[in-house]
Amino acid sequence: MLTLVTETRKAAAWIEYSAPNPGAATRLFCFPYAGGSASIYRPWNGAPLEQVEVCPIQIPGRENRIGERPFTDLRSLSKAVADVIPLDKPFALFGHSVGGLLCFEVARELRRRGAAVPFHLFVSASSAPHLCPNRPLRFNLTREQLLAEIRKLGGTPEDVLEDRELLDLILPAIRADFSLFDTYYYRDEEPFDFPVTALTGNADLEVDSLETLQWHIQTNDKFRHYQFPGNHFFLHASSRDVRVLIAKEMESTAPVGPNSADKYLSKTI
Repeated sequence: MLTLVTETRKAAAWIEYSAPNPGAATRLFCFPYAGGSASIYRPWNGAPLEQVEVCPIQIPGRENRIGERPFTDLRSLSKAVADVIPLDKPFALFGHSVGGLLCFEVARELRRRGAAVPFHLFVSASSAPHLCPNRPLRFNLTREQLLAEIRKLGGTPEDVLEDRELLDLILPAIRADFSLFDTYYYRDEEPFDFPVTALTGNADLEVDSLETLQWHIQTNDKFRHYQFPGNHFFLHASSRDVRVLIAKEMESTAPVGPNSADKYLSKTI
Protein backbone atom coordinates (compact mmCIF):
# COMPACT_ATOMS: atom_id res chain seq x y z
CA MET A 1 0.00 0.00 0.00
CA LEU A 2 2.84 2.38 0.90
CA THR A 3 4.53 1.67 -2.42
CA LEU A 4 1.32 2.51 -4.32
CA VAL A 5 0.92 5.82 -2.45
CA THR A 6 4.57 6.72 -3.09
CA GLU A 7 4.27 5.96 -6.81
CA THR A 8 1.03 7.94 -7.01
CA ARG A 9 2.66 11.00 -5.45
CA LYS A 10 5.70 10.63 -7.70
CA ALA A 11 3.52 10.55 -10.81
CA ALA A 12 1.37 13.46 -9.63
CA ALA A 13 4.46 15.68 -9.31
CA TRP A 14 4.87 15.46 -13.08
CA ILE A 15 1.36 16.60 -13.91
CA GLU A 16 0.91 20.13 -12.60
CA TYR A 17 -1.87 22.68 -13.06
CA SER A 18 -4.21 19.97 -14.32
CA ALA A 19 -7.89 20.55 -13.70
CA PRO A 20 -9.46 17.13 -13.12
CA ASN A 21 -12.11 16.55 -15.74
CA PRO A 22 -13.41 13.00 -15.25
CA GLY A 23 -16.12 13.56 -17.85
CA ALA A 24 -13.54 14.20 -20.58
CA ALA A 25 -13.08 11.30 -22.97
CA THR A 26 -9.51 12.33 -23.84
CA ARG A 27 -6.39 13.90 -22.32
CA LEU A 28 -3.83 16.31 -23.72
CA PHE A 29 -0.34 16.14 -22.18
CA CYS A 30 1.53 19.44 -22.73
CA PHE A 31 5.32 19.84 -22.72
CA PRO A 32 6.99 23.25 -22.21
CA TYR A 33 9.77 25.00 -24.13
CA ALA A 34 13.33 25.44 -22.82
CA GLY A 35 13.21 27.17 -19.46
CA GLY A 36 9.43 26.89 -19.39
CA SER A 37 7.27 25.13 -16.84
CA ALA A 38 3.84 23.57 -16.51
CA SER A 39 2.29 26.91 -15.52
CA ILE A 40 2.46 28.23 -19.10
CA TYR A 41 -0.43 25.88 -19.87
CA ARG A 42 -2.58 26.93 -16.92
CA PRO A 43 -4.86 29.08 -19.17
CA TRP A 44 -5.59 26.02 -21.32
CA ASN A 45 -8.05 24.56 -18.82
CA GLY A 46 -11.59 25.31 -19.96
CA ALA A 47 -12.91 26.64 -23.27
CA PRO A 48 -12.17 25.87 -26.04
CA LEU A 49 -10.65 22.68 -24.58
CA GLU A 50 -13.42 22.07 -22.06
CA GLN A 51 -14.04 18.59 -23.50
CA VAL A 52 -10.39 17.63 -22.91
CA GLU A 53 -8.50 16.96 -19.68
CA VAL A 54 -5.43 19.20 -20.11
CA CYS A 55 -2.38 17.81 -18.27
CA PRO A 56 0.72 20.06 -18.31
CA ILE A 57 3.96 18.19 -17.63
CA GLN A 58 6.18 19.62 -14.89
CA ILE A 59 9.81 18.79 -15.61
CA PRO A 60 12.29 18.62 -12.67
CA GLY A 61 14.28 21.77 -11.94
CA ARG A 62 11.55 24.44 -12.03
CA GLU A 63 8.77 25.93 -9.90
CA ASN A 64 7.65 23.38 -7.28
CA ARG A 65 10.38 20.98 -8.50
CA ILE A 66 13.20 23.52 -8.50
CA GLY A 67 15.09 21.56 -5.85
CA GLU A 68 15.34 18.53 -8.14
CA ARG A 69 18.20 18.01 -10.56
CA PRO A 70 17.08 18.81 -14.13
CA PHE A 71 17.50 16.23 -16.88
CA THR A 72 20.19 16.92 -19.49
CA ASP A 73 19.55 13.89 -21.73
CA LEU A 74 16.34 13.91 -23.74
CA ARG A 75 16.01 10.16 -24.12
CA SER A 76 16.37 9.62 -20.35
CA LEU A 77 13.74 12.29 -19.74
CA SER A 78 11.34 10.71 -22.22
CA LYS A 79 11.64 7.38 -20.41
CA ALA A 80 10.94 9.06 -17.07
CA VAL A 81 7.80 10.70 -18.49
CA ALA A 82 6.64 7.43 -20.05
CA ASP A 83 6.98 5.81 -16.62
CA VAL A 84 4.44 8.10 -14.97
CA ILE A 85 1.80 9.46 -17.34
CA PRO A 86 -1.63 7.84 -16.92
CA LEU A 87 -2.72 5.79 -19.91
CA ASP A 88 -6.24 4.84 -18.91
CA LYS A 89 -7.95 6.95 -21.58
CA PRO A 90 -7.07 8.08 -25.14
CA PHE A 91 -4.59 10.95 -25.20
CA ALA A 92 -2.73 13.37 -27.45
CA LEU A 93 0.65 15.05 -26.93
CA PHE A 94 1.55 18.71 -27.46
CA GLY A 95 5.05 20.17 -27.21
CA HIS A 96 6.50 23.60 -27.97
CA SER A 97 10.11 24.02 -29.18
CA VAL A 98 12.26 21.42 -27.39
CA GLY A 99 8.98 20.21 -25.88
CA GLY A 100 7.99 19.05 -29.37
CA LEU A 101 11.10 16.90 -29.59
CA LEU A 102 10.42 15.56 -26.11
CA CYS A 103 6.85 14.49 -26.79
CA PHE A 104 8.04 12.84 -30.02
CA GLU A 105 10.47 10.70 -28.02
CA VAL A 106 7.83 9.98 -25.35
CA ALA A 107 5.54 8.64 -28.08
CA ARG A 108 8.38 6.50 -29.43
CA GLU A 109 9.22 5.19 -25.97
CA LEU A 110 5.61 4.18 -25.33
CA ARG A 111 5.51 2.39 -28.67
CA ARG A 112 8.73 0.49 -27.87
CA ARG A 113 7.14 -0.73 -24.64
CA GLY A 114 4.03 -1.92 -26.43
CA ALA A 115 2.03 0.53 -24.32
CA ALA A 116 -0.73 2.90 -25.37
CA VAL A 117 0.35 5.51 -27.89
CA PRO A 118 -1.18 8.94 -28.56
CA PHE A 119 -3.90 9.29 -31.15
CA HIS A 120 -2.44 12.64 -32.24
CA LEU A 121 0.90 14.45 -31.94
CA PHE A 122 1.09 18.26 -31.98
CA VAL A 123 4.53 19.85 -32.45
CA SER A 124 4.88 23.61 -32.16
CA ALA A 125 7.90 25.77 -33.15
CA SER A 126 9.89 22.56 -33.37
CA SER A 127 12.30 21.39 -36.07
CA ALA A 128 11.74 17.89 -37.40
CA PRO A 129 13.71 15.44 -35.24
CA HIS A 130 15.85 14.03 -38.06
CA LEU A 131 17.21 17.57 -38.57
CA CYS A 132 18.28 18.01 -34.93
CA PRO A 133 20.54 19.36 -33.65
CA ASN A 134 20.76 21.93 -36.42
CA ARG A 135 22.41 24.95 -34.78
CA PRO A 136 25.51 25.76 -32.68
CA LEU A 137 25.63 24.27 -29.19
CA ARG A 138 24.31 26.49 -26.41
CA PHE A 139 24.32 24.39 -23.25
CA ASN A 140 28.06 24.96 -22.70
CA LEU A 141 28.08 28.73 -23.22
CA THR A 142 29.34 31.10 -20.54
CA ARG A 143 26.73 32.79 -18.40
CA GLU A 144 26.85 36.02 -20.41
CA GLN A 145 26.74 34.18 -23.73
CA LEU A 146 23.77 32.14 -22.53
CA LEU A 147 21.93 35.30 -21.47
CA ALA A 148 22.59 36.79 -24.90
CA GLU A 149 21.00 33.74 -26.52
CA ILE A 150 17.98 33.94 -24.24
CA ARG A 151 17.53 37.62 -25.14
CA LYS A 152 17.80 36.75 -28.82
CA LEU A 153 15.03 34.17 -28.49
CA GLY A 154 12.73 36.63 -26.73
CA GLY A 155 9.95 35.50 -24.44
CA THR A 156 11.80 36.26 -21.19
CA PRO A 157 11.07 39.63 -19.53
CA GLU A 158 14.11 41.90 -19.21
CA ASP A 159 13.52 42.42 -15.49
CA VAL A 160 13.97 38.66 -15.02
CA LEU A 161 17.22 38.71 -16.99
CA GLU A 162 18.52 41.54 -14.81
CA ASP A 163 17.67 39.84 -11.50
CA ARG A 164 20.87 38.03 -10.54
CA GLU A 165 19.37 36.02 -7.68
CA LEU A 166 16.47 34.85 -9.80
CA LEU A 167 18.83 33.94 -12.64
CA ASP A 168 20.89 31.82 -10.24
CA LEU A 169 17.72 29.78 -9.67
CA ILE A 170 16.48 29.41 -13.24
CA LEU A 171 19.63 29.31 -15.39
CA PRO A 172 20.55 25.70 -14.45
CA ALA A 173 17.20 24.50 -15.80
CA ILE A 174 17.53 26.58 -18.97
CA ARG A 175 21.06 25.30 -19.56
CA ALA A 176 19.86 21.73 -18.97
CA ASP A 177 17.00 22.23 -21.43
CA PHE A 178 19.41 23.46 -24.10
CA SER A 179 21.42 20.31 -23.43
CA LEU A 180 18.33 18.18 -24.15
CA PHE A 181 18.39 19.56 -27.69
CA ASP A 182 22.14 19.99 -28.19
CA THR A 183 23.02 16.39 -27.23
CA TYR A 184 20.06 14.76 -28.98
CA TYR A 185 20.78 12.24 -31.70
CA TYR A 186 18.13 10.89 -34.01
CA ARG A 187 17.57 7.18 -34.59
CA ASP A 188 15.65 5.79 -37.54
CA GLU A 189 12.39 4.09 -36.56
CA GLU A 190 9.11 3.41 -38.30
CA PRO A 191 6.85 6.45 -38.79
CA PHE A 192 3.83 6.75 -36.51
CA ASP A 193 0.41 5.46 -37.49
CA PHE A 194 -1.38 8.48 -36.05
CA PRO A 195 -1.65 12.09 -37.32
CA VAL A 196 1.02 14.71 -36.73
CA THR A 197 0.15 18.41 -36.77
CA ALA A 198 2.92 21.04 -36.90
CA LEU A 199 2.50 24.68 -35.85
CA THR A 200 4.83 27.57 -36.66
CA GLY A 201 5.08 31.33 -36.15
CA ASN A 202 5.36 33.47 -39.27
CA ALA A 203 8.10 35.60 -37.67
CA ASP A 204 10.00 32.80 -35.90
CA LEU A 205 13.76 33.32 -36.41
CA GLU A 206 14.64 30.18 -34.43
CA VAL A 207 12.69 27.55 -36.40
CA ASP A 208 11.53 28.13 -39.95
CA SER A 209 8.61 26.51 -41.75
CA LEU A 210 10.84 24.36 -43.95
CA GLU A 211 12.32 22.68 -40.87
CA THR A 212 8.84 22.13 -39.50
CA LEU A 213 7.35 20.77 -42.72
CA GLN A 214 9.84 17.90 -42.55
CA TRP A 215 7.77 16.39 -39.74
CA HIS A 216 5.65 14.84 -42.48
CA ILE A 217 8.03 11.90 -42.81
CA GLN A 218 7.35 10.91 -39.19
CA THR A 219 3.81 9.71 -39.87
CA ASN A 220 2.04 7.29 -42.18
CA ASP A 221 -1.18 9.08 -41.31
CA LYS A 222 -2.29 12.65 -42.00
CA PHE A 223 0.16 15.52 -41.64
CA ARG A 224 -1.02 19.10 -41.34
CA HIS A 225 0.88 22.36 -40.99
CA TYR A 226 -0.54 25.62 -39.65
CA GLN A 227 1.10 29.03 -39.33
CA PHE A 228 0.24 31.69 -36.74
CA PRO A 229 1.22 35.33 -36.32
CA GLY A 230 4.20 35.80 -34.03
CA ASN A 231 7.78 34.86 -33.25
CA HIS A 232 9.15 31.74 -31.57
CA PHE A 233 6.75 32.28 -28.69
CA PHE A 234 3.59 32.70 -30.78
CA LEU A 235 2.16 30.14 -28.37
CA HIS A 236 1.33 33.04 -26.05
CA ALA A 237 0.36 35.74 -28.53
CA SER A 238 -1.94 33.38 -30.45
CA SER A 239 -2.93 31.24 -27.48
CA ARG A 240 -6.67 31.05 -28.10
CA ASP A 241 -6.29 30.39 -31.83
CA VAL A 242 -3.83 27.58 -31.07
CA ARG A 243 -6.24 26.04 -28.57
CA VAL A 244 -9.18 26.30 -30.96
CA LEU A 245 -7.15 24.45 -33.58
CA ILE A 246 -6.09 21.72 -31.15
CA ALA A 247 -9.65 21.23 -29.91
CA LYS A 248 -10.88 20.87 -33.49
CA GLU A 249 -8.11 18.46 -34.49
CA MET A 250 -8.55 16.32 -31.38
CA GLU A 251 -12.30 16.10 -31.91
CA SER A 252 -11.79 14.89 -35.47
CA THR A 253 -9.12 12.28 -34.68
CA ALA A 254 -9.99 10.95 -31.20
CA PRO A 255 -11.13 7.32 -31.00
CA VAL A 256 -14.92 7.12 -30.82
CA GLY A 257 -17.43 4.47 -29.84
CA PRO A 258 -18.17 2.50 -26.66
CA ASN A 259 -15.02 0.37 -26.94
CA SER A 260 -12.72 3.11 -28.19
CA ALA A 261 -10.48 3.10 -25.11
CA ASP A 262 -10.10 -0.70 -24.84
CA LYS A 263 -6.58 -0.67 -26.30
CA TYR A 264 -5.37 1.75 -23.64
CA LEU A 265 -3.69 0.37 -20.57
CA SER A 266 -5.16 0.86 -17.12
CA LYS A 267 -2.75 3.11 -15.26
CA THR A 268 -3.65 5.89 -12.83
CA ILE A 269 -1.57 8.66 -11.35
